[in-house]
Amino acid sequence: MPKSKTTQSLLNSTDSKFRNLIKFCYLLMAFVLISCGNETKSKAQVDSNENETTESETTEKTSGRTILFFGDSITAGYGLDDTNDAFPGIIQGKIDSLGLNYEVVNSGVSGETSAGGRSRIEWILNQNIDIFVLELGANDGLRGVAITETKANLQAIIDTVKSKSPNTKIVLAGMQMPPNMGQEYTTQFKDIFTELASENNIAFIPFILEDVGGVKELNQQDGIHPTAEGHKIVAENVWKVLERLIDEKKG
Repeated sequence: MPKSKTTQSLLNSTDSKFRNLIKFCYLLMAFVLISCGNETKSKAQVDSNENETTESETTEKTSGRTILFFGDSITAGYGLDDTNDAFPGIIQGKIDSLGLNYEVVNSGVSGETSAGGRSRIEWILNQNIDIFVLELGANDGLRGVAITETKANLQAIIDTVKSKSPNTKIVLAGMQMPPNMGQEYTTQFKDIFTELASENNIAFIPFILEDVGGVKELNQQDGIHPTAEGHKIVAENVWKVLERLIDEKKG
């Protein structure tokens, strides 16, 4: 039965709309694919840029060297308004002013004893350290810890550094006790550091508080912890030894 003109017209119109719809769908799909491609490309570029940035930052960080100060409240800067005024912070400022590529890490803990340092040394060494400055023992002396115990703990710390980080240069900071601790104890305590430095063939600061210990105006009210001015002198005492090691590392 022949289709009427009206029916044929409707069919033609419907067919045209259908073809247009198909075209629209194809165009939409093409647009989505192009967009996804651009997004993937953009994301890949971002990831690439991020990787380049991360690699650059990592290279920059690892290209420098580290000096770690492992000590007690003197290293930590106890009682100071700004811990950057403690001698490690002062040394960082000196290093920066000389254009040296070293970062100072202050690992001082107030109240730390040689036993406490011995218990945390393994964890501290989970980083690259070029120069390790050991400043512990004062709290042992103030508490009257046995000389043999203090020496054994400091030796264990030195042994751990040598074993786990053999390329690390070690500096031992000497400490002295006030005479009221008794002459025998005072002498034996002082000798701990001299003996350890000699026996282990490591760099030695004979007395880190030289020209500061016992000087009232350079210490806080407790008479033990240096003031900001006192720390400047302590920094000079440390720098005299540290500078030589830095020059060796540069060579």
